[in-house]
Amino acid sequence: MNDDGLMERAAELESLLPRLMRRLFTLDPAQPANELPVGQLRLCTILQTGPRQMSQLAEELGISMSALTQITDRLQRSELVERVTEDEDRRSKLLHLTPRGMEMMRSRRECRVRQASSVLRQLTPERRAQAIAAIRELAEASSAPPAFSFAKPSEVRAATLAAWVPCDLTPDPSPSGGD
Repeated sequence: MNDDGLMERAAELESLLPRLMRRLFTLDPAQPANELPVGQLRLCTILQTGPRQMSQLAEELGISMSALTQITDRLQRSELVERVTEDEDRRSKLLHLTPRGMEMMRSRRECRVRQASSVLRQLTPERRAQAIAAIRELAEASSAPPAFSFAKPSEVRAATLAAWVPCDLTPDPSPSGGD
């Protein structure tokens, strides 16, 4: 599929989104969430929707269980998350935000909503609706299965090695001149 200007539009989107996110959602320096490393903040953001199993969180975050355990330990020391044993399976641990963690994330969200509303206020109601609709469409399209997949580094190395054919540098004994 050859869409005219698709790659140019994708490059423009790649450039605009980080800038837009920084301008919309750079928090007040007094916000406690500002002090969290990105990995810890991502985990707290996911936990806003409710408790999750540790294995599910590791998969969702794309990190190992040991990395998740380290992040969880730090957040637990800060009293932002808590591990709870599941009733059905005592071996399984659920992770959830503590009241302190919920309050921090609520405050963060309120601040971000205020910042977004100050930007949206600069647009007409019609343009606001169009902007939100376009962003919603992008979000839905991004959750669809990709038309391509990212190869794992080991797969890239294997494919590279399989494609490599050693050169034979010995001279060809066949006659080179004549039919």
